[in-house]
Amino acid sequence: MKIKSKQLKNIFLGTFLLLSIVTIAQPNTTYAASKNNASQVGVVNYQLLIQQHPDAVKAQETMNAAVVQAKSDLDSKSVNMNDQEKQAYYQQLQQGLAIKEKELLGSLQNKVDAAVAAIAKAKGLGTIVDKGSVVYGGQDITDDVMKKITGK
Repeated sequence: MKIKSKQLKNIFLGTFLLLSIVTIAQPNTTYAASKNNASQVGVVNYQLLIQQHPDAVKAQETMNAAVVQAKSDLDSKSVNMNDQEKQAYYQQLQQGLAIKEKELLGSLQNKVDAAVAAIAKAKGLGTIVDKGSVVYGGQDITDDVMKKITGK
C-alpha cells in the first residue's frame, strides 16, 4: 500500500477538521456562578467564541505546522519501510497529531471557559448554556465574553 503525499495531507487535514468539529460541537458550557442566582440563565455562542478567539489563528498555524512536519517525517523516514511498517508509522503520527490538537483546543477552551465564567459571575448568572441548545429565553452574553477575550 503506497500512500501518496497529497492523500496523506488530505487525511491529516480531514482528521483535524473532524476532531475540531466534534470538540467544538460538544462544549462544556455550564457554569455555576452563584448558588443564589441559579434560576438566572445565560447563553453563549460557544463555537463563535472559540473560532474568533485571538489565539485560534495561532493554534491553527501550529496545527498546520505539525501536519507539515508529520508529512515530512513520514516521507523521509518511510523510504526503506515496507507497507505494514509505513502504516504503523502513519498511525503513530496521526495519534501524535490528535494529541497536539487536543492540547491546542483544550487550551483555547480553557481560556474561553474562564472568560465565560467571569462574565457570568459579574452578571449574577447561575447557569450558562450553549446558544444552540436554547429554544427560548436566557440572557445572551456572547458579546460581553468576546469583549473580555479580545480586550475590545
